[in-house]
Amino acid sequence: MSLDRVAVQTNGAPAPRPGVYSQGIVVNGLVYTSGVTGKDPATGKMVDGPIENRTHRCIQSLGAILEAAGSSLEHVVEVSLFLTNMDDFDRVNAIYKTYWGELKPTRTCVGVRSLPGNTDIEIKCIGVVAPK
Repeated sequence: MSLDRVAVQTNGAPAPRPGVYSQGIVVNGLVYTSGVTGKDPATGKMVDGPIENRTHRCIQSLGAILEAAGSSLEHVVEVSLFLTNMDDFDRVNAIYKTYWGELKPTRTCVGVRSLPGNTDIEIKCIGVVAPK
């Protein structure tokens, strides 16, 4: 068992705030992602439109971080989802469930007062990294 931590960095997800956090950390065969919002990594701006658009962007960013770590959305074991409006729960779930196959990861969904950048959704996850 190795307890060495390795930071994950990709241009496929919004850049982290310098000196504050990593996009992800790999340790002991798992990758832990930071929370991602619906920010477009190419423009640095929040994706416009309904929450479904930002949900797609969040999961695509998580996928990029996971891939950079040697994992994938298929290997996610836990998801934490944060919403500023629980009335969006079903709309988010309609998008969310299209990204995972038959075996869904465990998940927690929390209603919060606010999120960074005044967005309405943030998602983070833990995935298994394929052995080398």
